Amino acid sequence: MTSLPQKDVNDPTPEAPPIPLRRVPGFRRFWLSRAISGLGSAVTTVALPVLTFQETGSPLMVSLVAAAATLPYVVFGLIAGTVADRMDRRRLMIVTDWLNAACIATIPLASALGVLTGGQVLFVALASASLTLFFEAGVYGFVPDIVGKDKLTEANSSIYGAQTVVRIAGNAVAGGLIVVFRPAGTLALDALSFAVSALLLRAVARTVTWPERPTAAKRPGFKESIREGLHFLYHHPTLRLMTVVGTLQSFSGGAIIGQLVVFADRVLGIHGSDGRIGLLYMAWSAGGIGGSFLLPRLRRRFEAVPLLLGVLPLGALLGLVVVLTSDWRITLVALTVWGSAYLVVLVNTMTYSQEVTPSELQGRVNTTRRMLSSGLGVPLGALVASTLTVRVGIQAGMSTAVVSIALAAVLVWGVQARRWLRPGQGA
Repeated sequence: MTSLPQKDVNDPTPEAPPIPLRRVPGFRRFWLSRAISGLGSAVTTVALPVLTFQETGSPLMVSLVAAAATLPYVVFGLIAGTVADRMDRRRLMIVTDWLNAACIATIPLASALGVLTGGQVLFVALASASLTLFFEAGVYGFVPDIVGKDKLTEANSSIYGAQTVVRIAGNAVAGGLIVVFRPAGTLALDALSFAVSALLLRAVARTVTWPERPTAAKRPGFKESIREGLHFLYHHPTLRLMTVVGTLQSFSGGAIIGQLVVFADRVLGIHGSDGRIGLLYMAWSAGGIGGSFLLPRLRRRFEAVPLLLGVLPLGALLGLVVVLTSDWRITLVALTVWGSAYLVVLVNTMTYSQEVTPSELQGRVNTTRRMLSSGLGVPLGALVASTLTVRVGIQAGMSTAVVSIALAAVLVWGVQARRWLRPGQGA
């Protein structure tokens, strides 16, 4: 048998060290495009509801505009993933960025002409969220293409960490921008951010890992393509488990964010315009920044599923602390650490999915997974928590987040225990 060549121990030539992500031009430009676009979107998150209420005076319309952010995942999730896997992902992302820029720009234009209506605002909110969904469907396969699967944890943590920072900054400055430019004028900044993102993506050069898209003659039909993605997700035991865990986690996130203002008012004694409510929201987001720095270090020591064995019970424990305390300072600390654990689970799940999914299925598999978490988990968590709050009390409503995370922890521990008892089971 021919032996593999061995490295000469006397060879003075050192092995080339791995290239840091910040020195990969394609990733650097992509990261910058996400940061700039994320900043614009964070400002719009505040300005759009203000504009809606200003134009309509209807709380129902404000709720519909807020719901528009997640509805496209339910309606177009399977379609977007299939489209992303059937065409050049970079081209898809550039086109959707330009379309989003044009879509958002119609609001300040209509306002300047004096023809803006509440119906147009709702339509733009739905259209923009749908375009963003198609963009993100391309991202799932695009990131592994430009950095390789061995750097996915670091890349995803860097992207999510940056987006969390700019979301905090965007939310913080949105109020001042609304005063200066008025709500409609502020949206022009978001339109500009989409245009800048498109230009940066256009500058991302092809890499050696960039796969060729299948030709029309070789690829299956549209319905068959959707079935392929669903089949892979369902028949991969670990990915199926982590999809369920991600949905349960998103359920808890919807419950927390949806009831935090009520919890602060009724339990913590933080009422009305008290600035401490902003600190609570910032604590949750700041925890996410910490989680983005922590995850690459954790993944160097633990595989994806063993990592969840510790992080999920920690999240449930921290949630219990939040629910049972009436001291806002303890809540602040617990929310910060809980936010870190939340982001670790979120990005760990996404990274694992990208690692085990073939390149030609990235859009379909990951968009379906995101459809279940963001499209189903978040709104369902908010709905169940608010219903319990009305009928039983705020602590019961907030407890749904703890129960959901605890259920995810029990599920992971149960599956892992069975694998320990039956080591021959597939991963």
